[in-house]
Amino acid sequence: MELLTPESEIDAGRFLIGVDEAGRGPLAGPVVAAAVVLGEDVPKGLDDSKKLSAKRRAALDEEIRASCRWAVAVIEPEEIDRLNIFQATMEAMTRCVSDLTARCSGECEVLIDGNMTPEGRRPAWRWRARAIVGGDGIEPAISAASIIAKEWRDRLMIAAAEVHPHYGWERNKGYGTAEHMEALRVHGPTPMHRHSFAPVAQATLL
Repeated sequence: MELLTPESEIDAGRFLIGVDEAGRGPLAGPVVAAAVVLGEDVPKGLDDSKKLSAKRRAALDEEIRASCRWAVAVIEPEEIDRLNIFQATMEAMTRCVSDLTARCSGECEVLIDGNMTPEGRRPAWRWRARAIVGGDGIEPAISAASIIAKEWRDRLMIAAAEVHPHYGWERNKGYGTAEHMEALRVHGPTPMHRHSFAPVAQATLL
């Protein structure tokens, strides 16, 4: 688990936190969640990270982290296997929101991309939350969280590809592409793989 955020506190008052995750579907690597409170100078062009070019997404990631308050939580494959991917995603969201609100005073509402929130699913969740289907393309704070989570996870997978070069993670980011599946067949899984996921478990038996 990893939590990173700027050090200065958010002023007292009412504020919105946008939350999104990256990496629920891959066979390898962590799931990453980000929480963002937008600053006064909201970066222009915020959108669902999947709709942005890699160049534009990287530029917005830098702008968001420079001008907004944010936190990131990383749940590694071993914990994903222990919790299951759904609970791991809920846990990542809980940790990044907890980190961000620890330095805030005032009331907050958490807006989460999707159709479920961690409320009632993770014991540490204690904030008012609303799930918004397609929220990463509708709510700017969720869009910002989507961009940070995606870029953060991509950087982790590119670094992991240097340690485990056979799987093409710098290109596929851990998703089950033909290249990745063939490498699993030939080389077997690594500690970065999610061993509870069927294709990885089946590769272990080969």
